[in-house]
Amino acid sequence: MKDREILKLVGARIRILRKEKGFSQESLGEKGGFHFSYIGQIERGEKNVSLLNLSKIAETLGVNLIQLFAYVEEKMEFTEQENNIQEIVEMLRESNSDKVLLAKNVLREILKGGSSI
Repeated sequence: MKDREILKLVGARIRILRKEKGFSQESLGEKGGFHFSYIGQIERGEKNVSLLNLSKIAETLGVNLIQLFAYVEEKMEFTEQENNIQEIVEMLRESNSDKVLLAKNVLREILKGGSSI
């Protein structure tokens, strides 16, 4: 695969995820700390975006970094455990800090106990 193809595939994937989340290029850029024109250049495959910036974009979109590489033409399959973890992360992102702390403490106790549910 050529360099430009990879950039276009990743950019197209970011565009799809951005639209799924209801973000404009401007709002994604603002939340992630980027100029909206930079987001547009990434989505068009014009910029060779750094891994650190991809990580910021993924975090802003509320997805795992690896999901940016689930190209449009490919159907990326995640295990049930990965889907559950992603669902938990999304619930935590939507919660206030008190609920996040409570969830952290509950999870710590569950995992510390070594019990399997």
